[in-house]
Amino acid sequence: MNGKTLARIGAIVFVAVAITATALELTREPKPRSDAVSAPAATGASNDDPARRELRRCQRLGEAAIRDRHCLAAWSENRRRFLGTETERQ
Repeated sequence: MNGKTLARIGAIVFVAVAITATALELTREPKPRSDAVSAPAATGASNDDPARRELRRCQRLGEAAIRDRHCLAAWSENRRRFLGTETERQ
């Protein structure tokens, strides 16, 4: 067999496998989806947390929040709480 014939056979096999995989995927029954989205468990932060309430307020403000000094302070505090300081990491 020469190289051209071998390349053609390889291409035909590849196309056949691709068509078969596509046909199998299209005939598969879709999985039933749960409409309820599970919320992650709150770890140490309740809904009554003032910092969380302030972050929610800033979220509702949208683009105007970048000019709100309270939002800037809340984001700074949130970063500090999440990332910690250099002395806490060592």
